[in-house]
Amino acid sequence: MPVETVRTYTEGMMAEVTEDLAALVRIPSCAFPGFPAEPVLQMAQAVVDLLERYGVPGARLLDVPGGYPAVYAELPAPLGAPTVLLYAHYDIQPAPMEQGWTMEPFEPEIREERMFGRGASDDKSGVMIIAAALRLFGGEPPVGVKVLIEGEEETGSNLETLIAANPNLVRCDAFVINDGGNMKRGQPELTAALRGIAACDITVRTLKGMAHSGAYGGGAPDALMALIRILDSLLDENGDVAIPGLTRFDWEGGGIPEDDYRDAAGLLPGVGLMGTGTLATRLWARPSVTVIGLDATPTEAASNSLIPEAKARVSMRIAPGSDPEDSLRLLMQHLHAAAPWGVEVVAAPVNTGDAFMGKTDGPVFAAAQAAATEAFDTEPKITGSGGTIPLLTTLQKLAPDAEFVIWGPGDEQSQIHAANESLDLGELERMIVAEALLLEKLGETTS
Repeated sequence: MPVETVRTYTEGMMAEVTEDLAALVRIPSCAFPGFPAEPVLQMAQAVVDLLERYGVPGARLLDVPGGYPAVYAELPAPLGAPTVLLYAHYDIQPAPMEQGWTMEPFEPEIREERMFGRGASDDKSGVMIIAAALRLFGGEPPVGVKVLIEGEEETGSNLETLIAANPNLVRCDAFVINDGGNMKRGQPELTAALRGIAACDITVRTLKGMAHSGAYGGGAPDALMALIRILDSLLDENGDVAIPGLTRFDWEGGGIPEDDYRDAAGLLPGVGLMGTGTLATRLWARPSVTVIGLDATPTEAASNSLIPEAKARVSMRIAPGSDPEDSLRLLMQHLHAAAPWGVEVVAAPVNTGDAFMGKTDGPVFAAAQAAATEAFDTEPKITGSGGTIPLLTTLQKLAPDAEFVIWGPGDEQSQIHAANESLDLGELERMIVAEALLLEKLGETTS
C-alpha cells in the first residue's frame, strides 16, 4: 500500500483505536506483588478479544508458570516471506494518588489531543499499534507475524523461562518491540541499546532498640545516618557511579540536546546535571544508581531517639555488555565495604535484568528507518535508552540472526512511571502507519 493509503486508512480507524485504548487504560492491570490478580487477568483476556476484533485470528493466552499469562497469536508467512514478531506488554506501573496525580489514573481523559491515564503510553499504546497495524491488512499481512504481548514486563518477567523451554514460539527473522519512545514529539527514534538493571535491598542495624538521642547520641551510631553515609559513597564528587569494576564506555552515536533532556526530565530551574562525559554516554553507556525506596521512621512519627534500623532499595542501571549478576555482586560488595563504625549491614538481591545491544546495519533496521521517515516526514534518530527490557537478550539468544526494531509513540510529555502519564494521539497514529509500512517493506523482500 502507498503511504498515503496507509495514512488514510489509519486516520479512519483512529476514533475506534482511541476508544479501545481508553477501555484498556480503565483496567488497572498492575502485576506487582500485593496488587489484585483479577484486573491483570481481565486485561489479558481483553487483549485477546481486541486482537480478534481487529482481525487477528487465533489469539490466545499462554500460561506462564509462576506468573501472569502472555497473549500470543501467529499468522503464517506467505511463501518466501520473512516472519516478524511484534511485542508489547499490557501490565503497568502502580499509580498511587500520592504520586501526584491530578486525575483518577484509571479514568482516562483526553485533553489537547493527549490521552491521560496510567498505561496510556507504557505500554497499552504498543498493544494498539500492533492490533491496528495488522487490521490494515485485513488479516493477511505480507509477512508472517507472531504477536507476543507480555503481562509482567514491569515486575520481573517469568516469560523468559517459558520461551527458553519453547523457543519455536519466538523464532523469527525480525523482532519489532513496541515499547520505545522519543525524546521529542514528532521526532522518531530507533533504539539500538538499552541498559540493564541490578537492584538490592540494604539493611543497616546499630542498636537493639531505640535510644535517647540526648543521652546516647554522639557515641552510639544512628542506623539512618550510617545508611546515608553508605549510600553517599555510591557516587563520586562528580556524580559518577563510584563502584569499581563496572562496565563503561563512550557512546559513539548521536547525542541529546541538553535543553530537550532537561525539559523531558522535568528538572527544576537551577538544578545542574550530574556525571561526566557526553549526556548520551551518561544515559546509555555508563551505569547509574538510584535509591528508589527508604524505610525509616517517618517525620510525623519522629522522636528524639537514635534509629536502630534503616533500610533502602538501591537500583542500578548497567551499561550494555555488563553481566547483571556480576554487577549486582559488585554493588553489594561496595555497600558492605562502605559501612562505617562496624555497623551491621545485610544486602539482599532484588532483581537483575540484561542490557541489550542490537545491530543497526541490516536490512530490517534500514526498512524501519525508511518506514519511520515516511510516517513522520522526518528521518529517525538512532539512540540508546537508559531503560531495561530484560526479555530482549533472551530473544536475541534464541534467534541470533534476527534483527531488532525498538520504537514507540511516547514523547517528552508522556510521564511514564510517573503521575499524569499521557500519550499524544497523533504520535500513536504515526506509529501505526510506521508499523504497517515496515511490514509492507519487509514483505517486499519475499523471494
